[in-house]
Amino acid sequence: MKGLYENIGEATDYILTKTKMRPKFGLVLGTGLGDVAGEIEVQATIPYGEIPHFVESTGIGHEGNLVMGTLGGKKVAAMQGRLHYYEGYSMQEITFPIRVIRTLGAKDLVISNAVGGMNPHLDLGDIVTITDHINLMGDNPLIGWNDERLGPRFPDMSQPYDNRRRELFESVAAENGTPVRRAVLVAVAGPNLETAAEYRFLRRVGADVVGMSMVPEALVAAHAQMRVLGLAVVTDLCLPDALEPADIPKIIATATATEPKLRKLIVSYLERA
Repeated sequence: MKGLYENIGEATDYILTKTKMRPKFGLVLGTGLGDVAGEIEVQATIPYGEIPHFVESTGIGHEGNLVMGTLGGKKVAAMQGRLHYYEGYSMQEITFPIRVIRTLGAKDLVISNAVGGMNPHLDLGDIVTITDHINLMGDNPLIGWNDERLGPRFPDMSQPYDNRRRELFESVAAENGTPVRRAVLVAVAGPNLETAAEYRFLRRVGADVVGMSMVPEALVAAHAQMRVLGLAVVTDLCLPDALEPADIPKIIATATATEPKLRKLIVSYLERA
């Protein structure tokens, strides 16, 4: 972890050669949700591979660009495609962009991802706000030497997803006539989907939805004292007594079909935030 602060500085300096804009919000656009970036009034689109110390996204449906511009009247830095632990990167590598977005100026973070629905009251295409999480990824991006310039050794996690930000988003959704559910997320390493027995276990420990991302970013955001809004789209149903083989194209298609609704809500949320 030593040298992280300097690496963040190098990445930030490079981005500022492309645009002098200082974002107020960071956006992490998950599977099938990258088209939200199409609404941004773009000042700069920078491939991850060009930015010092960034790693490239290899995930299906992830463009791998940092998009700087304006959305909903707010200055944003949007990750058009995220980085995943299952891609073989370290926790520090996949969360490095969050550090850079914070250093650029953003104090708020909106994270979205695709999830499997284990709560039987959830359906395909449901949009959920994340109220809390359970980290079962087997790792943590905060392990190692702590640089106090970036955050405290023991960050508080009593409210990893900001209640006021969540309530504002839910209010915006209600005004738009879009139903939104609440859920506890459990994060696993992946890349395989879970067995029926694993889904039973994850449901019994208190999770409503399961995914392979969001939690590392939320941990680093909490360390950096950012306000986080966690959003997810239910792209497959994980009911152990009626479990069907995973259909990845269908999962991506469900996320893509829901994207216009979520995009509208994110824009309206930013207008009000």
